[in-house]
Amino acid sequence: MDRQDITRRGLVLGSLALVLSGCTSDDRPPLSYAFSMSPDIHPRYRRREVAYPGSEPPGTIVVDTASRYLYLVEAGGQATRYGVAVGEEGLSFKGEATIGRKAEWPSWKPTEDMIERKPRLAKYADGVPGGPLNPLGAAALYLYQNGQDTLFRLHGTNAPWSIGHAVSNGCIRLTNTNIVDLYSRVHIGTRVVVI
Repeated sequence: MDRQDITRRGLVLGSLALVLSGCTSDDRPPLSYAFSMSPDIHPRYRRREVAYPGSEPPGTIVVDTASRYLYLVEAGGQATRYGVAVGEEGLSFKGEATIGRKAEWPSWKPTEDMIERKPRLAKYADGVPGGPLNPLGAAALYLYQNGQDTLFRLHGTNAPWSIGHAVSNGCIRLTNTNIVDLYSRVHIGTRVVVI
């Protein structure tokens, strides 16, 4: 065994220990969990830097529900653009809000209205704990107006095929990779405009 083999073995074992030490006691992976980009996502909905012609100041999140894009406005007329899934017809939030809360691997509980529209959701009435199988995905940004939760979220998804479609109960879905990126770049109080 030469010195190079020992170094590689040590690197692999050390990396494995580092990954395992990041797991939480409730078996949720760390937010830095390495998500792969789903091949189901059309390339036009992949995250990219783009020119942004709007007048919103840097740091603002703008969701264009018609085009299925979310923009994080940056300086110099630029933005990071993310593909999103939006609410089904008549279920989308429109207007201005602020991020009032952030959560990693959030739990989810359907609202009474959601259960009424889709009775199959009744089996989740007690809630679903956070983790990879949770509908809110790796992270959620909670939209508030006047200090009150609107019950609408920007969140990850365990259904990446939905990006680019109007399929949700009103929230804005991003891939888990993209919600982790956005989550790391915004703070509570960030202005969100949904058009």
